[in-house]
Amino acid sequence: MTSWIGRTAAEIAAAVQEKRTTPREVVAEHLARIERLDGRVGAFRTVRAEAALAEADEVGARTDLAELPLAGVPIAVKDNLAVRGESKRIGSAATPDTPSAEDHVTVARLRAAGAVVVGLTNVPELCVFGTTEGVHGTARNPWDTSRTAGGSSGGSAAAVAAGLVPIALGNDGMGSLRIPAANCGLVTIKPGHGVVPAGVSDGDWFGMSENGPLATTVEDARLMLGILADSAFAPPSEAGMRKVAVSLRSPIAGIAVTKPYTTAARDAAEVLMKSGHQVRRADPPYPLSLSFTSLAHWTAGTSEDAQGLDPRLLTRRTRVHAAVGRRFVKSVRTGQSREELRRRLEPFFEEYDVLLTPALARRSPKSVPWHERGWLRNVLANTNYSPLTPPWNLTGWPAMAVPFGTLPSGAPSAVQLVGRPGSEALLLEVAERLEKLRPWQRTAPLD
Repeated sequence: MTSWIGRTAAEIAAAVQEKRTTPREVVAEHLARIERLDGRVGAFRTVRAEAALAEADEVGARTDLAELPLAGVPIAVKDNLAVRGESKRIGSAATPDTPSAEDHVTVARLRAAGAVVVGLTNVPELCVFGTTEGVHGTARNPWDTSRTAGGSSGGSAAAVAAGLVPIALGNDGMGSLRIPAANCGLVTIKPGHGVVPAGVSDGDWFGMSENGPLATTVEDARLMLGILADSAFAPPSEAGMRKVAVSLRSPIAGIAVTKPYTTAARDAAEVLMKSGHQVRRADPPYPLSLSFTSLAHWTAGTSEDAQGLDPRLLTRRTRVHAAVGRRFVKSVRTGQSREELRRRLEPFFEEYDVLLTPALARRSPKSVPWHERGWLRNVLANTNYSPLTPPWNLTGWPAMAVPFGTLPSGAPSAVQLVGRPGSEALLLEVAERLEKLRPWQRTAPLD
């Protein structure tokens, strides 16, 4: 019997289309793996075993099977997006345990493409932090289960890295796709503003949050992004020379990027240079005010999301985060500081096609009950390990995390690729070049 565990979404869909397997066989095998391994990983808040098998049978009976780009592919959905018939808890005891009446538009598009939702994945409360733990579960890095998977799409990233599903849906408001992808050795892309329908929460953190894919290959990330955006992101027939800037410094002043991550960026730059790209060391002109701007938007977004929820049912770190953010909501809503940042950075991206940076500053924190710890301790832990992602939510420009190299622990390292608006296809092209020249191990060795 052929195993479909560890296969890409593209491979599974092709096999289903060609009748070499059925959606039920594929989904059942992944459900069995979830049952066997998720106790160690903590990826899922809820698993839809019976419903997923029924939906797999519905996909298998479709007359347009050969036209479905995700035919029979099991997917996981981050637990802040509506899945019809399931509650949306967003990692909190304060949210209602009532089933959603309709799918979020991104979930609907994936299902229309033939995907089968096997479960909803764990997130930190209200998707605030870059570690994933709380009242509904703790998501650990499958490569090193003593460490957090990251956040806030931590459960989705852990599910893919553990081979529990080939692809997953998440979103990114200050790095929430790229942080866990970098921890867990996955490919992700935060699309530019307006490319994929958002609707993540009330106001999408003032337009900073974007939905996107988590995958083990660039091909799968491109495939899923195209379905989410209802637009093609096909690679160019002939890859051209690109001008790439390499920056090793943190955008947030005072934070050091550790050697494993600077080494990954340097090595990736060398690979791109040897493959024909023009590569230069150059730092974007980040303003000193960026740390304050990031904190103001981060907390203000939480303040908006916490409205209408019983504060007694929120953890202390979330309550404090929301309280801090209330004083910033009015100024953040004007969008002035984000527009000033865009104007400051635009000349840099007129000179360079792609910015290459380390994805993180240091390895992810230990997997401990961060939700029981104080607010300041959480903020410092998050900021010190993931200062490189927030600027690109503030600008609304596309950014990727791509596996590259390994940490001393043996867990994956990663780099970040950033581009100007509309450069999603270009970023995917550069990521594919890195993948071709420095392929990575796609699934953590849990067995």
